[in-house]
Amino acid sequence: MKFSHPNADVFVPGSAATPAAALARVTHLCVAAHQDDIEIMAYAGVTAALDTPGKAFGGVVVTNGAGSPRTGTYAHLTDEEMQKVRREEQRAAARLGGYAIQIQLAHPSAEVKKHAQPDVVADLVKIFSGCTPDVVYLHNPADKHDTHVAVLARCVEALRQLPADRAPKRVLGCEVWRDLDWLVDADKVALDSGRHPELAPELLKVFDSQVAGGKRYDLATLGRRSAHATFHTSHATDKLTGITWAVDLTPLIQNPKLTLEEFTLSHVDRLRSDIADRLRKVV
Repeated sequence: MKFSHPNADVFVPGSAATPAAALARVTHLCVAAHQDDIEIMAYAGVTAALDTPGKAFGGVVVTNGAGSPRTGTYAHLTDEEMQKVRREEQRAAARLGGYAIQIQLAHPSAEVKKHAQPDVVADLVKIFSGCTPDVVYLHNPADKHDTHVAVLARCVEALRQLPADRAPKRVLGCEVWRDLDWLVDADKVALDSGRHPELAPELLKVFDSQVAGGKRYDLATLGRRSAHATFHTSHATDKLTGITWAVDLTPLIQNPKLTLEEFTLSHVDRLRSDIADRLRKVV
């Protein structure tokens, strides 16, 4: 399985299966921007695959991980050295999480953010064409990280090129750099991120270059999941111990004329109306 960037990495942990065969097994696929994004946004998919016979999780990281903040043990590393560290961390996460396949496309972030990127989109089309997942986890269009939104945009372009019979059943946009608790309840998709509580922190700690390097994603991610579960509803007891919020992106794939901007701002408009209606009731 070949991709456009010479540093692309395809890893099939603990299996003699070919990459193509491993990808074909995938029922829960996450395509993310950076190493560790998968474990933050799509943990529900990882555990769903672990808990359900016949299901398999696959991860894709689109960029090379350059430019990440670093301190302490990692402060002296060059950008190239840090990319190698992050690549190995992502492989370790795939082993620990029992992923069927882990692909790292190694594209520079600056390239992914350009509007016309045929190589990036072609790589993504190859991946999406190689499996028929029940669920695809992507970044959400209201995320505040430019690279996350750019990766989402390239994924939407690629998914729209698939024949209808190859399209995934459901496409979800997940929170990383902007929470989605602001969505009105009807627009929220609750991903159960409370299963396998012993695995969740270990998966996040695999990314030591980030955690020990100055960003406590492990504490922040677990705290956010717990907070979402508690603050989900005010008049009922907690049903889940951890929630990652997502928004259903499937309409974007089904309707090629619907733009990311129109789709996203329609959700903002519904929030505005919800706030206004509540104020009118009590003020």
